[in-house]
Amino acid sequence: MSYVGSNGGSFGGLSRALTALHAQQRGLDVTGQNIANVNTVGYSRQRAELQSIGGSVVPAIFAKSPIVGQGVSADQVTRIRDAFLESRAQNEGATAARLTEQSASLTEIESAFREPGSTGVQALLSKVWQAFGNVSNHPENIGARTALLESAKTLVGGLQTTRSSLDRQWGETRANLQTLVADANTMAGQVADLNKAILAATNAGMESNELADKRDVLVQELAASVGATSSRADDGSLTISVGGSVLVSKSSAFRLAVDGATSPDTVTAATAPRVLIVPGGSAVPLGGRAAAQVDALGPAAAQGTSILTFRGQLDTFAQDLATTVNTVHSAGYDLDGTSGNVLFASSGGPLTAGSISLGITDPRGVAAAKYAPAGVPLKASNDGHIADALTKLGQLPSGPDATYRSLIVSLGVQSSVAASNVTIQNVIVGQVDSARESVAGVNLDEEMTNMLQYQHAYSAAGRLVTAIDEMLDTVINRMGLVGR
Repeated sequence: MSYVGSNGGSFGGLSRALTALHAQQRGLDVTGQNIANVNTVGYSRQRAELQSIGGSVVPAIFAKSPIVGQGVSADQVTRIRDAFLESRAQNEGATAARLTEQSASLTEIESAFREPGSTGVQALLSKVWQAFGNVSNHPENIGARTALLESAKTLVGGLQTTRSSLDRQWGETRANLQTLVADANTMAGQVADLNKAILAATNAGMESNELADKRDVLVQELAASVGATSSRADDGSLTISVGGSVLVSKSSAFRLAVDGATSPDTVTAATAPRVLIVPGGSAVPLGGRAAAQVDALGPAAAQGTSILTFRGQLDTFAQDLATTVNTVHSAGYDLDGTSGNVLFASSGGPLTAGSISLGITDPRGVAAAKYAPAGVPLKASNDGHIADALTKLGQLPSGPDATYRSLIVSLGVQSSVAASNVTIQNVIVGQVDSARESVAGVNLDEEMTNMLQYQHAYSAAGRLVTAIDEMLDTVINRMGLVGR
């Protein structure tokens, strides 16, 4: 039985050498692409997959192939990624974004209270107690009484400013949530478009690695924004989910929408801002920055990071302050012998840190005296017992100062814990990113080694072509010359 085959002989060797040249050139091209994108964000290194081309394994009727092989193929270029690390990066990135946003929100709340500082409520409250002490020492001094009312007025202004800052932060946070959701919808649409383009390229037999890189960057941003997760289908498309609800499926994208109260004064458990999936209208459990923003916009609670929680505590402090001071002040008598009026009142509606105001504007109306007026005409006793009692309110273990300090300490502890959590989470994210980079990142030393390998292999393939050419020259031009 004879041996024949399309890969036999010198011409078959040329064919094998040609595939070697193409394969090594392909490898050099891929290496060059990796080196060119060493600093490109989101780029995943690629690798040319070299596969040997075997000979025919089906014998002819009277002949068979020696199966030397028909060369090498480099048609496939693989994108190096680790699915597990990608999934973990999404989860850890979303957690880091949520904690960072939460810490930033608490820091801004701290700024609203301005503690410690000369403009903070604690310092303003101390000045009021000192002013009451001056009045108790000089009950008939109009200057001391005027200074007291000015100190009280400044305290009222400080409370109103703090509450206004918290209300403004709430409004800005809701606006930021609206913007974040709009950006998430845009990114979801882009992922759907990339899914479509990748499917079209795959069906046409074309490479789509760069498109997949862009898509993964968008998915990572969606994870940080709304806590999105991804799962890869057999056809190469990604399905994006948020809180168990599908946001992107193949080339179709759903939308997210913000619903709920638009004013902090109308927030309840039922009307608190939330994010819905459209169509459907069901609330979506979020992650990432959106989760922290929704928490910050939530209703007041005994514990929590909601802006309204601290606003509610501030309102409670203002109410306790007014009740405590007014109770003592109303039991005294002013400089004209009239029973004391309330010192702190509401400018309208229930008394809050935003509506608190002075109930007395005339310095003579400060009720510093304890004893009832006597004589004709009536004249208040020249004592400052009530003013002295008001001074001592700042020293009570359960007085206004203690209540306010408890509020500030609670806020400070939560802010400190949040900052520590961010630091710890950033370390975890760094470790995950390093692991991803070790797999998908471009290593210039490795690429230089690959480049030399492909270069030498290309030179060897070229030398093989030269050798076969010399063989063919011998066969064609020199054989059969003997005897001529």
